[in-house]
Formats: sequence, structure tokens, C-alpha cells
Amino acid sequence: MKSKLLSTITALCLGLSVVSATRSANIGASTSDWPQWRGPQRNGISQETGLLKKWPAQGPKLLWQMNDIGDGYSTPAVVGTRIYLMSNRGMDNEYVQALSTQDGKPIWTTRLGAVGNPNDFLYAKARSTPTVDGESIYALSSDGDIACLETATGKIRWQKNIRQEFGGKQGVWAYAESPLVDGDVVVVTPGGEQATLLALNKRTGAVVWKSAVPGGDPAGYSSVIVVQACGRKQYVQFLSKGIVGVDAKTGQFLWRYKEVAKGMAQIPTPVARDGYVYGAANDIGGGAVRLKSEGEGVIAEQIYFARGLPNGIGGSVLVGDYLYGTAEGGLLAVEFTTGKVKWQAENMCRGSLVYADGLLFLHCQNGDVALVEANSEAYHEKGRFTPPSPPTRRRMGPYPEKAWAYPVISNGRLYIRDIGTLWAYDIKASR
Repeated sequence: MKSKLLSTITALCLGLSVVSATRSANIGASTSDWPQWRGPQRNGISQETGLLKKWPAQGPKLLWQMNDIGDGYSTPAVVGTRIYLMSNRGMDNEYVQALSTQDGKPIWTTRLGAVGNPNDFLYAKARSTPTVDGESIYALSSDGDIACLETATGKIRWQKNIRQEFGGKQGVWAYAESPLVDGDVVVVTPGGEQATLLALNKRTGAVVWKSAVPGGDPAGYSSVIVVQACGRKQYVQFLSKGIVGVDAKTGQFLWRYKEVAKGMAQIPTPVARDGYVYGAANDIGGGAVRLKSEGEGVIAEQIYFARGLPNGIGGSVLVGDYLYGTAEGGLLAVEFTTGKVKWQAENMCRGSLVYADGLLFLHCQNGDVALVEANSEAYHEKGRFTPPSPPTRRRMGPYPEKAWAYPVISNGRLYIRDIGTLWAYDIKASR
């Protein structure tokens, strides 16, 4: 009887997770908008259709290019006729800005504060993607300034510093996460013993709960996702010592997965579905756990882990039963529940990627942009080009500065940000 009950609970744990794997509940935008980090559902997937299936040698039609949006790695958010992103000019001015989708020209700019960890000159830049929720926008600076602003004007409604006010412990490269808006709360990751994760009332900034994760992990560089599993809604985040899950209502710590946290760069946002959570760290490897109920708690049972699985800074996307992402060996297609590699394209660059209309859109770390068919059986490249007049890349130790912003798809357009430059391309098959 006990065995049957446990089997039923496990099935419930796995079955419910498909309802809302990575959904932010209150993002009021159309399906063609890209209102937050990794898109409408925070999973790197766009619902747009009718897109070009192949690109000419020079790439799709360039609509406009802006060469002075400010420094940074922040990926844009796009809602309606506005683009929202973060940048910095020097080390004392990190700001949120709104640009026009028509021509990329600025509409408003609001300073949040200084750049985090300015002594780390190689990576001291704006990183976070703002989250647009109706008439409000939520932004987190690299120094820990979280603010709610009016989308129309950029006026600050409330602002806090999660490092100073909540004993936050940032990683070596300061804060990089993008705020999660879920229902009435905005969730961020100060790190440290006092409030490893933090939920604030999105309207007032008042504390809803503080989650003191055992060990007081410093913040990583990932962003929180929503996972519905084991009969409860959870917030899942990649911290410096592993991927953790906490109860969404209370912040109670539930589980941890350590295998992927052996390096310094806890960057890719986890991918979750059907009770499985996949996480990876750059040059460390990737692995998946299955969440299971145990008594009143939750445990994370490792299903697989391998160094060669998708682990790049540019994250992974789950399309059907297959995970696509880059690693040291190029672009890979991997069966999500087993970790079995279906194919590997060594000629494809390492980079960030998103999915739309049967296609993978990649932004390579060298600045190139590529189009690949999302086909689990074989690799089919459909185009690759270098955007015109790319920014000058400084040396970062022995390496040139990299293009780390993710591609964005919104209203038939592809937006590419590379340090201080933003391009807009028309990728509709017909207008």
C-alpha cells in the first residue's frame, strides 16, 4: 500500500509540472512580444510563425542599426513599439532605456546607479534584461539596484538595493540575473545567508518573503524560473553551489542539485518540464534531475550528467523531446529525458540561441548570427552572416570581448545586441 501511494505521489509530481514549467503568471503582453528574459514563457521559445526558412548570404533584410546604445551585455525586451534594455556609460552610470522599434532611437533613459564590481574591468558591464509587466518595468543593475519604473516615462516608482538592504552576496562578476515577475511578486537573488532569494510586492517593493538557503550561497548569474512539480509551485534558481528549488508561496528551501556547480560560472538558466530540470555550467557539463516527493519534502534524483552536453553561456532550448544548445564541441541535439546525443555540429559556433517556427536562431560569441533547422535527426544550417559594422572588441585577457546578448524575436523581427550596437532585421517570409 505504501509503495502504491509513493508511486501515485511520484506520478503527481511528474504530471503536474507540465502545466506550468517555466511560466511567469502576470506578464501582460501579446504572443508576438518578447517581454522578459528568454521570451514570453522564459524558456527561449517564441510562438511566431511565417518566418523565413532560409537566409541569403548577407542575412535577412536589415531594417536599422544603432551604434551607440551604451556598453553592456543586456538582452533586450520588446513589447509593442518599444525596446527596453540596460546599458552603462563608464562605471558610475548604469541605466534602463526605452528605444523605438521603428528606428532604434531613444525614448527615455533612467539611471539606476553604479556598475557592480567596477574593479573587474574585463566584465564590469550592464547585464540584466528588464521585465515588462503591463505599465511597469522591473530592472536589476549589476550592483544590485532593483527598481520598478513606468514603461511610458521611465519614472521610478520604487527602488531598493538587494546587496545593501538584504545582506546580498554577489558573485565575482556582480549581479547578472533578470527579475522574475510572477503574479503579485517580483523575485530576485541577493545571495548570502539573510535572503538568498527574495520575493517583493511588485507594486510597493515590500518584502513578501526571504529565503535563507542552507549554506548562504552567493548569487550566480542565472535567472529564476517557475516550475510546477510535486504538487506545488516552485522557484528554481542556479546559485553558486548548485541549482535549488524553493516554495513559491513561502520561500522554503526544498532541494539542491550540486553536480553542475563545480566551476565559477553558474550562468545558463535551467530548463524544466515534466518534473525534470536540466542545468549546466560553462566548461563543466550538463545534467538533469527528476523531482520526486519524499514525505513532505522534495528530492532531486540525478538522471544523467556529462561534460560534453550543452553547457554554454548562451543556454539551451527544449523543443519537443529534444534539447538544443552549444558546448565546447559545437551545437548539439540531446534527448531531454536521457541525455543521449542525437547529433553534434562541430562547425557551429558557441553562442546563445532561441527558437521560433521550427528554427533555431543563434548569436555566436564572435558576433555572427546563424539559422539552423530544429531537427532532432540531422543538422541543417539555413544561413549565417556577420552583422555590418560590428563594435570594436577589447581584449579580455588572451581573448577578444565576446557577444553574450541573446537573440530576440518579436513581431516578425530579429533583434541582435552586441556590446554597444543593436540591429533590427526583418525575418518575416512575407509582408
